[in-house]
Amino acid sequence: MPLDVADCDPNPFVQFRRWFDEARDVVREREAITLVTATRDGAPSARMVLLRHADATTFGWFTNYDSRKGQELEENPQAALLWYCEPFGRQIRIDGEVAKMSASDSDCYFASRPRGHQIGAHASHQSTPLATRAQLEARVAELDVAYEGREVPRPENWGGYALTPRTFEFWQHREDRLHDRVAYRKVADEWFRERLAP
Repeated sequence: MPLDVADCDPNPFVQFRRWFDEARDVVREREAITLVTATRDGAPSARMVLLRHADATTFGWFTNYDSRKGQELEENPQAALLWYCEPFGRQIRIDGEVAKMSASDSDCYFASRPRGHQIGAHASHQSTPLATRAQLEARVAELDVAYEGREVPRPENWGGYALTPRTFEFWQHREDRLHDRVAYRKVADEWFRERLAP
């Protein structure tokens, strides 16, 4: 299906939501996005995370602040996101500045998670070496007992990040590798959009 600049909403957040909503019943894990961070000297790393926040100005996810991605965002607070929708031959690239969400926003999301996920957030020292899986499972069992009959609090080193975009690119597959690409970039307080060569 073709994509032209004129087909795209002037607001890239609205355009994102249009494509994201259209994928609701066709993508098994619609919230899966690639998150790319980098060290201070620019060495990149990528992983899949779940998009858990999207509003009119930011996109967000939640994680352990001490993880590799958390450490990289601490020293280099910018990142890139990639959302891919294979059934429609679409992808959306977004990059921008990243900041931690407020403690209240992180608390609210943490409280909505299944209890097992909450316990897991306490049990795992994410990205650090682990001798055996049994060690992790033993820690989970200990925490199950420790928090029995009461709410599991959010760990202080766990919470949300929000990315404020500076650019978007909407990519639509076309035959013979002649794909349609529409890019947005912020100029003053307005979004400027243009077609890019495939």
